[in-house]
Amino acid sequence: MNKKVTGLLSVSVITAGLIAGCADLGETEQSAQQSTQVNSSFANAQYPTTRKGDVVDKYFGQEVADPYRWLEDDRSEETGTWVKTQNQVTFNYLDRIPYREQLKERLAELWNYEKVGAPFKEGKYTYFYKNDGLQNQYVVYRMVDGGEPEVFLDPNSFSEDGTTSLAQLSFSKDGSIAAYSISEGGSDWRKIIIIDVESKKVLEQPLVDVKFSGISWYGNKGFYYSSYDKPEGSELSAKTDQHKLYYHQLGTPQSDDPVVFGANAEQKRRYVSGQVTEDDKYLLISGATSTSGNDLYLKDLTKPNSPLVTVLDNFESDTYVIDNQGSKLYLVTNLNAPNKKVVTVDASKPTAEHWQDLIAETDNVLSVSTGAGYFFAEYMVDAISKVYQYDYQGKQVREIALPGPGSASEIEGGKEDKELYFSFTNYKTPGTIYQLNPASGQVDVYRESGAKFNSDDYVSKQVFYTSKDGTKVPMMITHKKGLELNGKNPTILYGYGGFNISLTPRFSVTRAVWLEQGGIYAVANLRGGGEYGKAWHKAGTQLQKQNVFDDFIAAGEYLIEQNYTSSDYLAINGGSNGGLLVGAVMTQRPDLMQVALPAVGVLDMLRYHTFTAGAGWAYDYGTAEQSAEMFEYLKGYSPVHNVKKGVSYPATLVTTGDHDDRVVPAHSFKFTAELQAKQSGNAPTMIRIETNAGHGAGTPVSKTIEQYADIYAFTLFNMGFGQLPK
Repeated sequence: MNKKVTGLLSVSVITAGLIAGCADLGETEQSAQQSTQVNSSFANAQYPTTRKGDVVDKYFGQEVADPYRWLEDDRSEETGTWVKTQNQVTFNYLDRIPYREQLKERLAELWNYEKVGAPFKEGKYTYFYKNDGLQNQYVVYRMVDGGEPEVFLDPNSFSEDGTTSLAQLSFSKDGSIAAYSISEGGSDWRKIIIIDVESKKVLEQPLVDVKFSGISWYGNKGFYYSSYDKPEGSELSAKTDQHKLYYHQLGTPQSDDPVVFGANAEQKRRYVSGQVTEDDKYLLISGATSTSGNDLYLKDLTKPNSPLVTVLDNFESDTYVIDNQGSKLYLVTNLNAPNKKVVTVDASKPTAEHWQDLIAETDNVLSVSTGAGYFFAEYMVDAISKVYQYDYQGKQVREIALPGPGSASEIEGGKEDKELYFSFTNYKTPGTIYQLNPASGQVDVYRESGAKFNSDDYVSKQVFYTSKDGTKVPMMITHKKGLELNGKNPTILYGYGGFNISLTPRFSVTRAVWLEQGGIYAVANLRGGGEYGKAWHKAGTQLQKQNVFDDFIAAGEYLIEQNYTSSDYLAINGGSNGGLLVGAVMTQRPDLMQVALPAVGVLDMLRYHTFTAGAGWAYDYGTAEQSAEMFEYLKGYSPVHNVKKGVSYPATLVTTGDHDDRVVPAHSFKFTAELQAKQSGNAPTMIRIETNAGHGAGTPVSKTIEQYADIYAFTLFNMGFGQLPK
C-alpha cells in the first residue's frame, strides 16, 4: 500500500549513529611529539566526585552492587548537578584542543549545500522537503503543478533553538487535511497537530502523550494512532509496556478516542500499530511483545461493527500486509522463510494455512515496496542493493538499473502514480534522487546532490574476514585512493550488530570530512544484524550475543593485520545497541583500540529492561530475571559491570542526551562513573551530555555539527595528532 511520506530519505545520514574521525595521513614526527606534550597537560583530569550508594540487588542468590543507582533519577537535583559538572570537565578539555574550531568550521562548510527530497503528491499539491544548507530542520514546501513552491511547514519556527522537530506528516485521503507530529527536545513522546491544508489553520487541540506511533487516515474522517498510558513518575525513564491503538475522530476531544486494540491488560503488547489500506477497505493491526515477531489482525471497515479477524495469533514471524486488491491481501513474511517472501490470501480466510507464494524466498534478504501497480523487491546481496520489479501476478518484469554498488531507498507511491522516485548512495557517493518510469523501466537522474565532495578521489571496497569461530563476516572499507597501508592511518571502525538491522552503504557529510583528510572508515556487518536474514540475526542474540563482540574484535584485528592501521590509530564507534557493542569490546579488549566512542549506549544489561520500553528488547538480549544462566551471561559482558580496577582503558568519550527516553542516559552516567573510578592509565574517560536532546532523531544541524566536531577533536587528539593538515 502507499505509505504516506514521513521524512527525508537523506536525513538518515544524520541519525544513523555517531561516526567520529578526521585526520591527515601526513602527520610528521614533530607534530606527533607536539601533541604528546600538549596532551600531557590534560593527564589525570580532576573528575567530579561521584557518590557511591549502598544499593545491592540479588539475582539467583548472588548479590550485585549498584553503587550509582541514584544516577537513574533524572529528576533529582543531585543528578542534575552531576551532569553539569561532568560537562564542565569535558568541555574544558575540548576547549583546549587547538583544532576543534577548525573541525567545526569544515563540517559547517561541507554541510552547507541545498538538500531537496523526492516529491510526493497529496491532493492537488506536490510536496517536497528542503534544507537551504545549515537550517536546523528541513522545511516542507508545496506547489501546484507548474506553480512556484511555497512553504507549507517550517519546523525551524517550532522552537527558538531548533530542538523541536517534525517527526511525521500524514494527509487525509483527499489531501485536504494534514496531521503532523512533533518531537520536543528529542523525546519519543510526541504531539499530533491537525491543520487545514489550504489555510494551514490548526483545526483542534493537539493530541498529546503519543509514542511509537504512525498516523494512518481513514478517509477524511479521522486517523489511527498508538500510545501508552502516561506513566507515573518520570516520563523519560518510567517503564511503558502496554501499547494501545486509538482512533481519533476529527472534531472530538482526545479523551473520547476509543481504544481499538490493546486494552486487555492480560494480553499486553509493547508495540501496536494500525494501518488502513489505500482503498479504505481494511484496518490492519500488528502487535508485538518484543522487537522481533508480531501477531496480525484485520478489520473490514466497510461493514459497521465488523469483528477483528485473526491472520496470525503468535509472535513467531515478522509478517505484514503490503497491499490489497479487493479482498485479496498481499503479505511479506519470514514465516518458514528466513529471508522473507511475498504471499497472497483472501481476507475471508486469511490464516497461514491458506497462504500462497507469489514471490518465493531466495538466498538473499527481501524487502518489498509498492507503487504504480507494481511490487519492487529489493534484495540485499552482501549488504548491497539489487532491485527487481514484479507485477501483481508475481511475474518479474525487469531488474531496475542502479548506478553501481550501494543502497537504493524504497521505490514506492500510489497505485495511480506514473512516475516513482528513489535515492541511491554509498559510503563515498552523495545521495542522488532518481526518477523511474515504471511502464518502461527508464531510470533518469532527477536531482543530483549539491555536496562539494569528489567521490572519484575515493575507493570503497568490500572485504570478508574470519571471526573467532570461523564465520566469514563482510566489511566495507572506504578511504582515499593511493592510501599507503603503513599501519599509521587513523581509522574509525563502526558497528551495530543487533535487532535485525542491516548496515548498508550510505553517504554522510561528517564521514566525508574524515575521508577527505585521509582517514579510513570501516563498517563491519556483524551477526545480530539482518544482512543475511533471520539466522544471521539470531546468531547474535541472547546466549549468542558474544558472537557480535567477537565479530567486531576480529574486524579490528583484520584492519591491523592488513596494515590499514594499528591499535594506536584505531577508534571504535557505535550508537544505541552499537554503544553496547563499543562498551563490551573496550572492556574485553582495551588493548585493541586507542579511542572508544560509545554513543547513547545500552550499558547496564542487568537493568535495561526496567526503563521505558526496554523490556521489548528481550528478544535480542534476554533479561537478568529470565534464568540463572541468562543472568550470568549478561553480567559477563554488561559494560557497567565489567570495568575493572588496574586496567588501562582507551581514551573514552561517552555521548548521550539528557532527554533520551529510548536508551535512558543513566546507562551512560553509570558507565562513565565506573570508568572514572577505576581507570589506571592517563587516557581521559569523559562524558558529553547534550542538553535538551534525545536518542538522535530530529537533532538540530547546529547541535550535530558541534557534537561531531567535539568527537573528532577528542579522537584525533588522543591518537597523538597535534594539528590538522594545512
